[in-house]
Amino acid sequence: MTHILVIGGSGNIGSPLVDTLAQNPDVQLTVGVHNLPKAKKHFATDKQVRLVHFDFLDPSTFPEAFTDIEKIFFIRPPQLSHPKQDMAPFLNFAKQQQIQQIVFVSLLGVEKNPVTPHHQIEAMIERLEIPYTFIRPSFFMQNLSSTHLYDLQINHDLFIPAGRAKTSFIDTRDIADVAAACLLDTQYLNQKLDITGAEALTYEEIAVKMTHILRIPITYSRPSLLKFRRTMLRRGTPKEFVNVMVMLYVITQLGNAKTVNHNIETILKRPARSIDTFIQDYRQLFLEQ
Repeated sequence: MTHILVIGGSGNIGSPLVDTLAQNPDVQLTVGVHNLPKAKKHFATDKQVRLVHFDFLDPSTFPEAFTDIEKIFFIRPPQLSHPKQDMAPFLNFAKQQQIQQIVFVSLLGVEKNPVTPHHQIEAMIERLEIPYTFIRPSFFMQNLSSTHLYDLQINHDLFIPAGRAKTSFIDTRDIADVAAACLLDTQYLNQKLDITGAEALTYEEIAVKMTHILRIPITYSRPSLLKFRRTMLRRGTPKEFVNVMVMLYVITQLGNAKTVNHNIETILKRPARSIDTFIQDYRQLFLEQ
C-alpha cells in the first residue's frame, strides 16, 4: 500500500489525479485542501479519500496532512509567489518526515528562468535532497477555461498578450495522468520531465478553432503586455499573480513556449489530448454567460 498526499485535490490537475489514484486499490489517498467544507461536498461520494485541511502558510496544518504519508504531489498556488517565505516551511517539514518522493508541477523551460517561483522551488527541493519528480508542462489549455474565461464568455475574445508566438498547449488532464504514473512507478524518481501537447499553435489559430467548434465568432485582440496588466489589476486580480502571468507571456513572445515533444506518448502509451478535444469537452462552459 502506497500512502500519497495530494495537495489541491479540487484543482484542474489535482481533481483528475485524485480520480485516478482513488481507483487504485494499492493507494491510500489523503487530499489536502484549503476549504474543507467545500471539498467535503466535492468528494462526498468518495470513501477512498481522506480529506484534511491544509494551508502552505499555516504549519499547524502539516502534521495531520502528513500522517503516514510516503509521497506527495503538489502544484504552487498562483497567489504564493515568494517560495522562501511561503514554501520553505512546507518543504523543510517534508524533509523531516523523510518523504520518499515529491512530485512537483513546475514549468517548461524553468531551467532557463531563475526568477520564476517554480525554479526556486525546484532548487529548494534539490538542496534538501528530497527524492523528486519535476513535471515541467507547457501552457495549460485550462487557462482558457479559468484565467481567461471571463473575456471568452463576455467578450468572445482571447484577451492574451502572446503576440503572434506559438504555444504547445497541454491539457491538465494529461498532466494528472503523467503525475499518477510518476507516483506509482519508481523509474521516474529524480527525473525532470518536459511534457507538451502534440502541436504548437498561435492564439489566432486557437480563435479559429474555437469559432468553428463553439459556432460563435471568437477573436484574438492581442493586447500589449501593459494593457493586459492594467486590465487584470483593474479587475482585482492579485498583483503577484498578474506579474507572474506577464512574465510567462514575455517568455511566450520570445518564442520559448513553442517546444513540442512526445513524452506524453512515451509515458502514457497514448497521444496527448488535442486542443480540439479540449474545446469540445468544455464547450458548455465557454458558452455560459
